[in-house]
Amino acid sequence: MKKVLSIAGSDCSGGAGIQADLKTFSAHGVYGMSVIVSVVAENTSRVIDIQDIAPDMVGKQINAVFEDIEVDAVKIGMLSSPECMEAVAERMEYYRPENIVIDPVMYAKNGCPLMDMMAIDTLIQKIIPIADVLTPNIPEAEKIVDMKISSVRDMETVARKICAMGAKTVVVKGGHAVGNAVDVLFDGKQFYYFETTRINTKNTHGTGCTFSSAIASGLAKGLDVQEAVSVAKDYVTTAIRHSLSIGKGNGPTHHFYDLYQKGLYE
Repeated sequence: MKKVLSIAGSDCSGGAGIQADLKTFSAHGVYGMSVIVSVVAENTSRVIDIQDIAPDMVGKQINAVFEDIEVDAVKIGMLSSPECMEAVAERMEYYRPENIVIDPVMYAKNGCPLMDMMAIDTLIQKIIPIADVLTPNIPEAEKIVDMKISSVRDMETVARKICAMGAKTVVVKGGHAVGNAVDVLFDGKQFYYFETTRINTKNTHGTGCTFSSAIASGLAKGLDVQEAVSVAKDYVTTAIRHSLSIGKGNGPTHHFYDLYQKGLYE
């Protein structure tokens, strides 16, 4: 069984962060592991508070996994502070795992900040260059390159700029745009486009976490980047289409829809 590590924050409501990542790994038939960098008191409506784990402890969690278990892919999500970013980047450079997928989480679905905006420079200098695949949504991409995005052409321009910062492949997600949901992938040479009809639902809590974890799962299982993104796009679209009306705000996606339909026994 392939093994995938998530380095991210913990969402006590279960829809995003580490919890969403582990569900996604399980849905893809890979063994999931986790390094918690922040404990987030949040629900579908708001973020109440964030308590960061000490960078030293973040590093020790990473060491605990890598010294014992082969890691086929790493998904990196919420990194709230420059110190946390530096600790994770240093360990990734030391262990040099294959298939690092980074979701540069800046905001919760309800708009609450999950990253210190003063950490943007550290994100650019330390985190983006270690990414095999970087998956910013439109607001995140705009922050990274300091440019407004209003079209697919703009998404292409931003993808080129982020690749120039050191990321091997960039997927600019179009979920925050209008019209169909178009994701733009740039691998440094060529553009690829993944388009689906927009689903009319507010229940999209954790979609970015789920998408990036699905990509990491596909890469761990031997898919190339374009295949992994395509499979992840199909998976997250199904999860959104059958999302769950849980909570008073933005409910979670349905990570196990296909399994729940079929059951454990046929």
